[in-house]
Amino acid sequence: LTTDNSAFVVDSGDGILRDLTKEIGPKEIKNISDVFISHGHHDHVGGVWSFLTYLSVMKKKTPLNIYFPEGCAEIWSIYKAFISVYGHEVSYKINMIPINDTKAFTRKSVKIKPFKVNHREVAADGSSELVPSLGFKFTYQGKSICYGGDTAYCDSLVQMSKGSDLAIIEAGAKDDKKSELHMTMDEASKIGEKAKEYFLVHVPEN
Repeated sequence: LTTDNSAFVVDSGDGILRDLTKEIGPKEIKNISDVFISHGHHDHVGGVWSFLTYLSVMKKKTPLNIYFPEGCAEIWSIYKAFISVYGHEVSYKINMIPINDTKAFTRKSVKIKPFKVNHREVAADGSSELVPSLGFKFTYQGKSICYGGDTAYCDSLVQMSKGSDLAIIEAGAKDDKKSELHMTMDEASKIGEKAKEYFLVHVPEN
């Protein structure tokens, strides 16, 4: 997510460096100032280690802020392991910032509104449990992007999507297989239609 004077990353799954190199170029990657993590599942944080390493290799000097849902054990584990291995040679400061409420804040003229979503994971015994999860709405110069992360249908995402210039909505379940972990294509599309434009991600293969 880039503006005239900012560069943010929203979730950092495997392939993040490949994608960033393609989109903004290798030299611009070190100018990224903020990372927003929606939840700790591997497809959303699996590239954090390589991203942090690359920034150090590129001799980043300015701080990096990492925002994440309070209670997200995965991102803390990645950070602590990274610092234990490379802490003596990291060229920049990493600020770990857990979010435990939905109060809006501003970074580099971008307003960020976190909101809680409803994402679950299946335990070994087959039961499901909620995981710390957030969506984010970014507003800059009157334009807004709503990013829902992974979630089942929830009212907070409906409200945040409404009127957004772009809504990025996950649709991880097939329409004939309703899930408490993800939305179906139909559910996601109905939410997306509340925005001016929408894009579906996490779409299941046919």
